[in-house]
Amino acid sequence: MDRKKELKKLYKSMKPDMGIFAVRSCFENRCYIEVTQDLKGTINSTVFKLNFGSHPNKELQKNWKEHGESSFEIEILEKLEYDKDTSKTDYSEELKILKMLWEDKLSSKGVEFY
Repeated sequence: MDRKKELKKLYKSMKPDMGIFAVRSCFENRCYIEVTQDLKGTINSTVFKLNFGSHPNKELQKNWKEHGESSFEIEILEKLEYDKDTSKTDYSEELKILKMLWEDKLSSKGVEFY
């Protein structure tokens, strides 16, 4: 029983990777970027929504449906490290800044956004 409690405590202390990812079009110089506090979960959710036609970005959804999943690449652009202060739980401001930096960086390379 102690092992079960130990594993449960370890699971609760684990923090998911957070950062920014891109869904890049392979047929045009466009991408969709999103910041999140749970990269793996949000990427899985995004692919699920795109495959089932329910993604909120209608342009991306349309292209995904027309060209198929194989015409896109999903890439983690950058992971954001957690603060040493373990009481901090809200990283929305840092993620917002990270998104602005990547939008500028990609725009300067001529990338357009969905």
